[in-house]
Amino acid sequence: MARVKAAGLEPGQRQLNGPQTTGRQYRNLSLALHGTTREDNVPVPVRDGAQLLADIHRPDADGRFPALIAAAPYPRQLQDLGAPAAVIEAGTSDFWVPRGYAHVIANLRGTVGSGGTYTFFDEQERKDLFDLVEWVAGQPWCDGNVGMIGISYYAMSQLEAATQRPPHLKALFPFNVTVRVREAAYHNGLLSESFITPWIHALGVLSAHGDRLYRKGLSRLLRRFLAIPAIHRRFSHTDGVQATRGLRLVSRFRHDPHPWNALLDAVATEHPTRDAWWDERDLTELLAGVDIPVYLGGEWSNVPLHLTGLFDAWDALADNPQVRMTMLGEYSLPWPWESMHIEALAWFDHWLKGRDTGILEGPAVRYWLPGAEQWRTTDSWPPPATHIALALNADGSLTADEQPGERSYATDGANTMPAQLSWTSDPLPDDLDMVGHPELRLTATSSGADTAWILLLQDVGPDGKAADITQGWLRAGMRHVDEAASETGRPVLPTKTRVPIPAGEPVDYRIPLVANARRFHRGTASG
Repeated sequence: MARVKAAGLEPGQRQLNGPQTTGRQYRNLSLALHGTTREDNVPVPVRDGAQLLADIHRPDADGRFPALIAAAPYPRQLQDLGAPAAVIEAGTSDFWVPRGYAHVIANLRGTVGSGGTYTFFDEQERKDLFDLVEWVAGQPWCDGNVGMIGISYYAMSQLEAATQRPPHLKALFPFNVTVRVREAAYHNGLLSESFITPWIHALGVLSAHGDRLYRKGLSRLLRRFLAIPAIHRRFSHTDGVQATRGLRLVSRFRHDPHPWNALLDAVATEHPTRDAWWDERDLTELLAGVDIPVYLGGEWSNVPLHLTGLFDAWDALADNPQVRMTMLGEYSLPWPWESMHIEALAWFDHWLKGRDTGILEGPAVRYWLPGAEQWRTTDSWPPPATHIALALNADGSLTADEQPGERSYATDGANTMPAQLSWTSDPLPDDLDMVGHPELRLTATSSGADTAWILLLQDVGPDGKAADITQGWLRAGMRHVDEAASETGRPVLPTKTRVPIPAGEPVDYRIPLVANARRFHRGTASG
């Protein structure tokens, strides 16, 4: 039998970057047996008469195959470029197609040639995704079993589609997901301007181009260069900071004002608090009735964007018995995204092909514990644990017993990071595993009508070097807590109203930090 060109981990295959499993061995996985045929710019009709454009990669053999859909506003033509760019997140076709899956990469409405106007994660987008799933299921090359794949926006669109209950959607694999899209733009009332502004502008720029730029000329040469194994390996640890620099660069180019300028105005100016506009884009309640299998995943280092959404999705799907979740170590989902494909293959082989792969064996949650460098498992999230409370003291110490006193700092109101206060615990007498949701309870007085609280939790080594673990944010004017819905470590902040701080009066705050995990070693400190 002639060797098939395919990506994977076997000798002779194009080697995949990034971790591929959660430390487990699987069985009965589909082998790379098929060549690939491809159709570009295939129109997909949706119910209002618009047409989405899709690239379809499928096995070059007779018969019908399960299909995996990846849908987002990012250029479908670039998903096989091999560049370390934050828009290449649909998964790698040369892994899936040889193993007997069609890989359908579609552009959402109003982006990169798809008809209609981009509407940003709303009901129209969800209806389009229902129509896309059912169209794919009805094609002569599809056996009617449809899954969805991809990270970030490609993950969010999976949950969007699931809320519509398309009958042929059988399994999802959303990694780095956000359920409440407002959280991609605001951190508890603080605008994430360094992300959302360049992201929207970059969408406008990227959507204005097509095949001439993305498939021909320089792009074709770049594909060949990036496919060189030694070059490809250099991207195996591309982190979010590196990858999003490209978005900022792209955002500097000109784009059509419609609809992008209006969208930025809506996000950054017209809807600073949670209101009906944001609620339309919140999947929390819509996910409550979803019963198809969902494998959620994320990485501990994705604190500023998707990590909170991962646990929101887990909570929203609490009544679904076919949900699994994993948290990976630092920077385990590098770009171009092709990590965790073996894990995904075990998942889709089980649900779309009926193979006994072993993917469902063991507890529902697996997570990497940094510091211990081990996989851990639990049947629930957060896992059963003891809550530890430490007090912020006037002398800068963190101790079990609170000491009287106060600390203060001044800021000039400039658009720069103000003065900081820090607290550090004593060196630990023994190793300590922190797993779950930290929270700061703070009583503070301010001379201004509003302020921003920005928190950073670090692991401080004996040499004084600090490693960042997680962060928390709060606009003080949006401090109201829904106590009835809150738990220890997980205050719920509706951010529906903005109430000025009473000048000179002490105010109590509950500020969540993004959930994380870490082994603090003996002799280290937290701060």
